[in-house]
Amino acid sequence: MVNIPKRIRTYCPKLNKHTIHKVTQYKKSQTRPAAKGQRRYERKQQGYGGQTKPVFKKKAKVTKKVTLYLECMESKYRHFKVLKRCKKFELGAEKKGKRGSKIYGA
Repeated sequence: MVNIPKRIRTYCPKLNKHTIHKVTQYKKSQTRPAAKGQRRYERKQQGYGGQTKPVFKKKAKVTKKVTLYLECMESKYRHFKVLKRCKKFELGAEKKGKRGSKIYGA
């Protein structure tokens, strides 16, 4: 399990120094219906003949890589940081000590 705080002090490329960054988890945006590939796919699907392109079914990975979206509090510069694969990811959760006891102020 990976637990990341909502504010991190890390390097800002614009200011060329370490500053406090606001952290959010990157989410994939909605697909554009007018994109060239989507228009081509819909044109190919029209009419008789069923599914024209292969539908991927052999999923090999159990987890996905987590991408953090970092925004500098001073310069408002935004950049990404990719973490390693993990099954469970939490953003800004309370830290837990031994035997599940919560640590306050940590």
